[in-house]
Amino acid sequence: MTKRFFYAVFLFISVVTAAEAQNNLPDFTQIVEKEGPAVVNISTTHIVHNAGPGQGMPGMSPNDPFYQFFRYFAPQMPKNYETRSLGSGFIISQDGYILTNAHVVDSADEVIVKLNDRRQFKAKVIGVDKRSDVALLRIKAKNLPTVVVGDSSRLKVGEWVVAIGSPFGFDNTVTAGIVSAKGRALPDENYVPFIQTDVAINPGNSGGPLFNMKGEVVGINSQIYSKTGGFMGLSFSIPIDVAMNVVDQLKSTGHVTRGRMGVVIQDVSRSLAESFGLSEPRGALIAKVEKDGPAAKAGLQPSDIVLKFNGASIRDSRDLPNIVAATKPGTKVDVEIWRKGKKVDLPLVVGEIPADGTAMNETPRQSERKSDRLGLYLSELTPEQKKEVQTDHGLVVAGVEEGPAAQVGIMRGDVILSLNDENITTVHQFESLLAKIPKGKDIALLVWRGGNSIFITIKVD
Repeated sequence: MTKRFFYAVFLFISVVTAAEAQNNLPDFTQIVEKEGPAVVNISTTHIVHNAGPGQGMPGMSPNDPFYQFFRYFAPQMPKNYETRSLGSGFIISQDGYILTNAHVVDSADEVIVKLNDRRQFKAKVIGVDKRSDVALLRIKAKNLPTVVVGDSSRLKVGEWVVAIGSPFGFDNTVTAGIVSAKGRALPDENYVPFIQTDVAINPGNSGGPLFNMKGEVVGINSQIYSKTGGFMGLSFSIPIDVAMNVVDQLKSTGHVTRGRMGVVIQDVSRSLAESFGLSEPRGALIAKVEKDGPAAKAGLQPSDIVLKFNGASIRDSRDLPNIVAATKPGTKVDVEIWRKGKKVDLPLVVGEIPADGTAMNETPRQSERKSDRLGLYLSELTPEQKKEVQTDHGLVVAGVEEGPAAQVGIMRGDVILSLNDENITTVHQFESLLAKIPKGKDIALLVWRGGNSIFITIKVD
């Protein structure tokens, strides 16, 4: 009797515990039912030109041992061929405005949007902002289902979030997870404080919405960190606040403006904080000030530590680029700095980041050309890049593939100043000089990298 009694009590407690655990788990069904119709599938077509006979296999490096085999013996490729890609997006207005990632529609000759009800529309690209990876599309339709735009600044780490998209083309796939971190800075991504989650994101999810438990969009799923190409538990989303600021500018002007200071900054470590007399490691340490830039005109100097910008506290150096970029160019702001053991306030007029970019790894695609003999993709310097390098000539290395340059350590972001003591100003000039070099001959390149210039010799193929 006693055993049966305790067994019954144990069974009752187990059932109640299981029921309570199930009740405590989040239920995403209402979010999916209500918001799913506003999520779209995006397919793009890009026509690749000049892939005619004798060019080898598309995408194959000329340095590949099989390149010559395919060039002469493989079936001849058509002069033009199409490449296709898939992505996701979501409708933000009943009259057809759609948000997605810039990289989803980049270089697309045709963009097709498929709705949840199977209708398809050819979309017009209203504007693209590559720095934030946000693109605005529009389709000719009315009374469309829309998402509710939330406030990404209210997100909390540990909070449940839901993604809806088309991974590998599987429409309206739902995945869920939690917010792992906020304000993440990624390599080569200086203007977006990413939301990190553990939501399963795969190719095709890009551009889709990230929802909170209220069914509000708080981010755009943008990229993952992976060593395999598949999901590994690290996903990154663009905060919707950042995206909507971009949308407003694309709608009104067709392009996006961002503020700039004209400084190079670094983190403040605990040892640096102690050496500068700061009570704790915080702020952004200025390592370099651009000549005649906004910061220089305001009186900022190397070794100054930026503590506040326009009233916003700078806890970490990665905070500063985001805050400055979000400030309208021409705005007069107060900058609080730490200099020689005390706080100093300086007025600064915010400059503007040119549309063609200032960073060494941001080069205009239209001027980019490939150097087959070295395995480099090169582009002319922009005016702002010339200021950064303090030169009136040179070429930016926009990409490196297998070849002689990669073997000697040439990297993306390097600036080639001269070839055999002759200053380089255009890609055409560089190619002309290189064409005169016999096969197997060494050349000397003067390369600028990280503030220093070094000579590097390369044996030409």
